[in-house]
Amino acid sequence: MPHLGNTVRRPSSAERVVIVSASVGAGHDGAAAELERRLVAAGLTVDRLDLLDVLPARLGRLVRDGYHRLLVRAPWAYQRIYSSTERAGGGGAVARALLRSAEERLLRALPADTGAVVSTYPGASRVLGNLRLDGRLTVPVLTYLTDFSVHPLWVADGVDVHLALHAVPAAQARAAGARDVRVCGPVADPRFHPVDAPERAAARARFGLPPTAPLALLVAGSWGVGPVREVARDLRDCGAAVPLVVCGRNETLADQLRADGIEHVHGWVDDMPGLMHAADVLVQNAGGLTSLEAFATGLPVASYGCIPGHGLTNAAALDEAGVAAWIRDPAQLKHVLSELIDGPRGLLQREAGLALFADEPLGPARGPAAETARICRAAVGAAAGTTTGPPRPLTARPATLSTVSLTAPPIARRVGRPAAVRLATTTVLACAVWAGAVGTAVATTEGGPRLMHAIGHGLDLDDLGHAHHPDHVSHGDYAKGRHA
Repeated sequence: MPHLGNTVRRPSSAERVVIVSASVGAGHDGAAAELERRLVAAGLTVDRLDLLDVLPARLGRLVRDGYHRLLVRAPWAYQRIYSSTERAGGGGAVARALLRSAEERLLRALPADTGAVVSTYPGASRVLGNLRLDGRLTVPVLTYLTDFSVHPLWVADGVDVHLALHAVPAAQARAAGARDVRVCGPVADPRFHPVDAPERAAARARFGLPPTAPLALLVAGSWGVGPVREVARDLRDCGAAVPLVVCGRNETLADQLRADGIEHVHGWVDDMPGLMHAADVLVQNAGGLTSLEAFATGLPVASYGCIPGHGLTNAAALDEAGVAAWIRDPAQLKHVLSELIDGPRGLLQREAGLALFADEPLGPARGPAAETARICRAAVGAAAGTTTGPPRPLTARPATLSTVSLTAPPIARRVGRPAAVRLATTTVLACAVWAGAVGTAVATTEGGPRLMHAIGHGLDLDDLGHAHHPDHVSHGDYAKGRHA
């Protein structure tokens, strides 16, 4: 089974944590990578798995590409799906069937000495939670909530502990039915940290940026999705700051921005900490890992031109938490950015963002990695009969769990399905974030046929699994998503 990154093995230690993520964008994997680094530093053995690699028949790639295309070509439809599954409390029967197909494969991929499993992706939490409920997985399962807003798909029955970044997502997780929710703060690569004036000047010189002009760093994730061109022009035209745009792997978008006259445009950037050190404010549209990295850097954050679904709910949650400004009206852009760059609002937001990391100045003294390590060691100690004190309580387990081996039985023989049926099922699932739930969306949304019609015309099924460049999406398309 494919692994992400290098597996760290210490045969003498049974304190092994497996992290299950998914290569949908870069945020889930980024959080998993930092958790891995901190757990290894704490002396644990760590393996990482990609849930999309566990899905049978290479369906994971189709799920990822379908989700990508939906965000690019039919964002208003994605907003419908997100909202309707939120009202319904999670995914539908088809999504559950796909995730069920990964259970035995994921169980067999777990090393026999696994002490705990951590999910950084909602679909993985569902799979692991089911294994836990069925008694096939006997070790604690944790979900690390990577965003500030919590869609019900994040909260899976059977998960022992949900780890939240802040009190706002913790409250949302509890409202969605999570029982044991612990506020542990975020994780970010240690390269993201505040710098002094000389380091800031050096970062600007390194990237060929203006030495004194205020800079607004505009990011749109690894895929470069959203109304980035319009936002870049708004930033340039409002006059509050010079736009500095990162397009991720979207080379077409980078070319379009250069043609629009945007001077400072980058594709994929390995030195994102350097760009943040050079900038005065971050403008983002999804509210994921990049926002947390900005908080760790001491950079004020503004949400503007947000993508539908989780982009909008994250913007609202970040605003509620007081760590980022949500700019809904272009007329407010210049005023809010000026306040964030030079005014008291910026100082307050810098303090609020840095406070999220205040208890971890030098290492994993607390946080999701430290909590994971404690739970893993308590479980291993209890199994070995060497625990010196009672561990923090986990959710109730079936009485038969102690007799169940972690090694799964062989996979039952699958009955072959026609390729067309398999592709159609996968396409439907790929239309929803976190591995699906379109069936529930159509059933619970007014105008279901119109939704499916839009999805059918928005996705090119002939090349769904091939490489492509995202198409341009206008502000108008995203406005439809906001008001759906």
